[in-house]
Amino acid sequence: MPAGDIDPEKGSVGLSVDKTPSDQNQTRTEIPAVELDRLGEKEGYILDATTFQAEHAGQQQDLKLAPDGKTVLIPQPSDDPVDTLNWSQTKKNLVLFIISACAFLPDYGSATGAVTLLQQAKLWNMTEDHVNHSQVGNVFMLGAGGLFVTVFGAYFGRLPVLFWFLVFALWTAAWCAGAHGFNDFMAARILNGFFSTVAQGGGLMFIKDMFFFHEHARKINLWASFIVLSPYFGPLLAAFMIATQSWRLPFWIYTIETGLCLVLVILFVDETYYNRSIPASQQPVRRSRILRLIGVEQWRSREQRSTLYEAFMRPIKVILKPTVFMSVFYYLFTFAWVVGINTTLAIFVTPLYNFGPLQIGYFYFTPIVAAILGEIAGHWLHDYLARVYIRHHPKKHLDPEARLLAIWVSTPFVVAGLIFIGFCLERGYHYMLTALAWGLYVFGIMITTVAVSAYNLDSYPEGSGEVAAWVNFGRTTGGFIVSYFQVQWAERTGTEASFGTQAGICAAMFLFFVVTLQVWGKRLRMWAGPLDFKTN
Repeated sequence: MPAGDIDPEKGSVGLSVDKTPSDQNQTRTEIPAVELDRLGEKEGYILDATTFQAEHAGQQQDLKLAPDGKTVLIPQPSDDPVDTLNWSQTKKNLVLFIISACAFLPDYGSATGAVTLLQQAKLWNMTEDHVNHSQVGNVFMLGAGGLFVTVFGAYFGRLPVLFWFLVFALWTAAWCAGAHGFNDFMAARILNGFFSTVAQGGGLMFIKDMFFFHEHARKINLWASFIVLSPYFGPLLAAFMIATQSWRLPFWIYTIETGLCLVLVILFVDETYYNRSIPASQQPVRRSRILRLIGVEQWRSREQRSTLYEAFMRPIKVILKPTVFMSVFYYLFTFAWVVGINTTLAIFVTPLYNFGPLQIGYFYFTPIVAAILGEIAGHWLHDYLARVYIRHHPKKHLDPEARLLAIWVSTPFVVAGLIFIGFCLERGYHYMLTALAWGLYVFGIMITTVAVSAYNLDSYPEGSGEVAAWVNFGRTTGGFIVSYFQVQWAERTGTEASFGTQAGICAAMFLFFVVTLQVWGKRLRMWAGPLDFKTN
């Protein structure tokens, strides 16, 4: 029988099944009442309905299943058609695409400056490394801004925060393009970093709002692919533009792209937050999407969400969880070199290969192809590893730590890529070998990013926005720090030593943190306890 067809007589476990009022593609069967998210955090997620029935025989309720008739929906959707879990798959995927497009903006805009600094340095009579400081400030704010996104999202709602941050991102993007000097440009870049990160720093909360547990890895893979691809598209396009045009043109293009994302949000995105702790009869009535867009409707129902103090405490409580802190620390020292390489590579390859802007632009095709290949591989890899883990688990559960298995696959690519880059730049190997080395590293980073994000979301699903913000903060903070000394380090010790050390750090972080989390992660989570937020 096809996956989408349900036997109306037998259902998935041989019990009576009927369609839910809110989604005709879901089925349900009699099964005990439990809070599946909380159960998954504590005992591991149970996706198979037969396994669930065997473990939780007792008081009965309607258990809703996926269209395949056997996959348990986690969390269980309500019968309220307003519930975002009950949105049509088309609407969900459209919103996810728009959120992903918005998440593409911050690193795209940030990395655009990695190429324009060559022209700006001559114009403003500065060293290229000095002009690069404007980019460093922008990168730092990409991380800091994400934390504020989650705070405001918990208090004001998701949609108005997305809308207003994009409005200011559009303004500051235009300011970057029209800046009258370095100080003016640097101020615009810093503010743009803060406001443009809204869908990058808080992206997981939109995914958690709309999609079920069994869909998370693939949806995160799509969202993360936009983030990982974005810092390479910026320099690629900018390099072609500045070959014949002013450095301002790439930033005007970035402004137009930001404006387009804002228009898409205005036209198609709705509030994704749905409070599952209250019955449908107490849910705020949705009257006007425009009023939800600007935040008026959410303000009227603010007592149903976190207070401002509670909202500010949420990210603090999340980072105090040892597994979150350890995984963010690991990611900081693994992804940092992505930003370091991307923001300084033009400085390395220009004299080594006698590259001009066009050659640098072509060079950026490599990480784009590598990230796309990583996205394609991850589309099957993460779910495949989850299935293998469930098959070998004594109780057929999926613990969050299973998500970290993918890092065993990605780490060899990360380490080998960094070592190879160092050798290529030090010994002047052909630029195609340098491109291959860069691609290996980016491929590994793409898989690692999804694994770290999925692990933290599965560990603390009620803190979806906060874990996304902290993972993003780790990524950008590492890049912020490395950008200050990447060039000087390589000049002082040589690229073989500097990139070899970076590879060694990545390997050490894997052995210490990832292996530790896989062995003791569950015990650490149980010791630290749940988040117990007022709302998800």
